[in-house]
Amino acid sequence: MSSFDDYLATFGEDPGYLDWAAFGPISPTVRAEVFADADLLGSGRPSSRALVAERFDEARESAADLLGVRSDTVTLQPSASHGLLHTMFGLSGTVLASTAEFPSITMPLERAAHFSDGGLTARWITPEHTFVTPEAVAEALDDEVTALAVSHVDFRTGYCTDIAALREILGPDRLLIVDAVQSFGIVEDDFAAADVVVGHGYKWLRAARGTGFAAFSDRARERITPVLSGPAGVEHGLPLDERPAPAPSARAYGISGPDQLAVARLAAGLRDVSEAGVGAIEQAVSERTAAIIEIADRHGIPVVTPRERAHRAGIVALAPEVPAAVSAALSNAGVAATTRGATIRLAAHAGTSDETLRLLDDALGTVILPGV
Repeated sequence: MSSFDDYLATFGEDPGYLDWAAFGPISPTVRAEVFADADLLGSGRPSSRALVAERFDEARESAADLLGVRSDTVTLQPSASHGLLHTMFGLSGTVLASTAEFPSITMPLERAAHFSDGGLTARWITPEHTFVTPEAVAEALDDEVTALAVSHVDFRTGYCTDIAALREILGPDRLLIVDAVQSFGIVEDDFAAADVVVGHGYKWLRAARGTGFAAFSDRARERITPVLSGPAGVEHGLPLDERPAPAPSARAYGISGPDQLAVARLAAGLRDVSEAGVGAIEQAVSERTAAIIEIADRHGIPVVTPRERAHRAGIVALAPEVPAAVSAALSNAGVAATTRGATIRLAAHAGTSDETLRLLDDALGTVILPGV
């Protein structure tokens, strides 16, 4: 078997699970890793604690490798939101963002602007269909804009923006801040073109919560003050009887030591993705996404997600005329999805089974559309 086949064999969630954009059921590899490390920590032996501590560098280096950046630009965080809070509260200037972004972007930006005493300004845009396209960004740019904060994949619609195109539109002097929670590990892209990339392991990496990380480019570290920098944000260990400046690396954005078992989970999830290959995972996810779109089309249910493969990842958003009826049909059939307002979000992973797709097909077939 290939490494990718081994990866697919680790998927064991219940049939009908199409809610990966909300939560990724924890993989057996991750579970085994955390149980083993918990046993090591239970011994109290210094050698055992040292072994578990090695997971920190492993996770940081694996994340950096998948992002295509240096490991000293990556720091581990409790969540992606923590990384965005570090970013927004350390910024000055004018930050461009969509009003429809996930709250992990909008709320830190709003809070930081409010408490900045005029040093930071939020400029909100409302692009068509909530798609933050390069064209939508270009229309909003002027000399005052110093940064763009954007989700790589829109949590509502599944639209996947082009990082390299955004970088070109912004030019070399503005910061590009990317929330990659809905893409990291399942989409290959030029993450190194961004100045800040935040991610989390509890969805597509199948590593549960507490497994966030953030990458800060050299340019980002020059312009984002490490306001929330604690004992973990300095070099040479615990600072006793002194108050050193923050480290010159991404370590500066650390506050305290990380949850060791969370780090172990992240390291295992990253290892699985690295060994399977993001390209192979992306291909499998794309095939299942295309199958979901085809099923929705066959049953006459409108799809909000872009049809072009380059502009979608694992999310397919449906916009049925009667969302409640479709949501009830899915629930009755044992299909897990997320319903928000007028849309229903389905999200498949590389290991999503044919049985799950059949359950979806059968469920949508029971829905009686208006006028039929």
